[in-house]
Amino acid sequence: MPLLTPGLNAKRDNSGMHRTRNPVQAVHTPLSWDNRFHQLGAHFHTPLAPQPLPAPYWVGHCSQVADLLGLEASWLTSADWLQALSGNLPIHGTQPLASVYSGHQFGQWAGQLGDGRAILLGETNGLEVQLKGSGLTPYSRRGDGRAVLRSSIREFLCSEAMHALGIPTTRALCVIGSDQPVRRETMETAAVVTRVAPSFIRFGHFEHFAACGQIDALRTLADYVIDRYYPACRETAQFNGNAYAALLQEVTARTAVMVAHWQAVGFCHGVMNTDNMSILGLTLDYGPFAFLDAYHPGHICNHTDHAGRYAFDAQPEIAHWNLYALAQALLPLIEHETLALQALNTFKPLFAQAYQRLMCAKLGLHDDGPADPGALIDNLLVLLARDRVDYTIFWRRLSDARLQDRYEPVRDLFIDRLAWDAWLLRYQELLAIDVKGLEADLMLKINPKFVLRNYLCEEAIEAAQHKDFSAVQRLLQVVTHPFDDHPDAQAMAGFPPDWASRIEISCSS
Repeated sequence: MPLLTPGLNAKRDNSGMHRTRNPVQAVHTPLSWDNRFHQLGAHFHTPLAPQPLPAPYWVGHCSQVADLLGLEASWLTSADWLQALSGNLPIHGTQPLASVYSGHQFGQWAGQLGDGRAILLGETNGLEVQLKGSGLTPYSRRGDGRAVLRSSIREFLCSEAMHALGIPTTRALCVIGSDQPVRRETMETAAVVTRVAPSFIRFGHFEHFAACGQIDALRTLADYVIDRYYPACRETAQFNGNAYAALLQEVTARTAVMVAHWQAVGFCHGVMNTDNMSILGLTLDYGPFAFLDAYHPGHICNHTDHAGRYAFDAQPEIAHWNLYALAQALLPLIEHETLALQALNTFKPLFAQAYQRLMCAKLGLHDDGPADPGALIDNLLVLLARDRVDYTIFWRRLSDARLQDRYEPVRDLFIDRLAWDAWLLRYQELLAIDVKGLEADLMLKINPKFVLRNYLCEEAIEAAQHKDFSAVQRLLQVVTHPFDDHPDAQAMAGFPPDWASRIEISCSS
């Protein structure tokens, strides 16, 4: 099937999709809105108002993101904001749209995709604001354009948890729910999550125009991204001054660092399709994600990923594969395959460097100390995997042990105590000679006590489904301060219950 041209074809093939509102008073806010992505033109998007959400109610909110946007504290009690962020009222100054993109899904070309349930409102304070779950768009394909409460809470919480861990990510302002029924595997209820990022442009945006042979549009998009987000690419002497090759290099570097963070903290994305890869190196689209409980390198967090393409230990390789897809899309602009390969070939060393730096920090070692810590790290991961040691608890106990010089609580996590003793001896030898190593108490600011485990999400979701939203806000408070002790939340830092291993998360949302 040929790819649809966004704009005209989308309008013609989706009658009634351009939702126009009855004359209503737009919500006036003190925010100043830009609509620079809208100005790229009809090839890139379909102008579209959000679909109204019946009887909306607040589920969760993040005051930190509100501050980023310049929202005053009263926004949360404003009936107008509730209606506006649920899609029921327009916001003065915005020009809502759904953008088009394509992509590879599970390694196969999927053709035209696009914002199938998301509406970009516009940009304020340098940040784009998007409503996810806001109804049908021309790119919904066979979907209903809605998100459900379950997945919206997960994305809201994980966006903010990842930011608190220092991992590049999109952000989330709030979740708004409704009792409107939505069918997934079972009947659920609808919700809208307000997402925030400097840009939601994906690898798939570039793939779309390359696949359509729309090279002028491809160049327009690349120039927009360079001028807005990577202006130094215009000035670099690298790649013979080729700005598009420099763009690929910068995206490669950011992606390498992002995935290194994932691997160091034990985060599984679950669905690393090219349409879920940010051109800014941000963690994007939280679906079947998971933080590791027991350390298992081959863990598959998406139960629909039958072949294990997106298993935890495959994530660096998949990121590199996705960058090749981006390079292929950019090749009509780069023009020289050797320059594209030169940029792509930096991924592995950049990832390795970032990952070792992060892992050394977790160990309290300096990454360029007098001894090579690579073997120490590799041997540790083998021990953790062999004994299925809880990943987060191990690192936190190691931090405490270093501070107190008492390693028995760490030793208790292992079945093979002699193997642990041998590793500990080598670790202590490196600590003794690494004069630039981190102070012991700094390890507690690097190794989190709390991560957003799936079972914690499930408990908060279950409470919210019974209209108790306090659990969402309480969990948000804990995971956005993951290095603090939180004496009243000790259970959240303990071993997961037995039933946690039976949780199955899919792409369905």
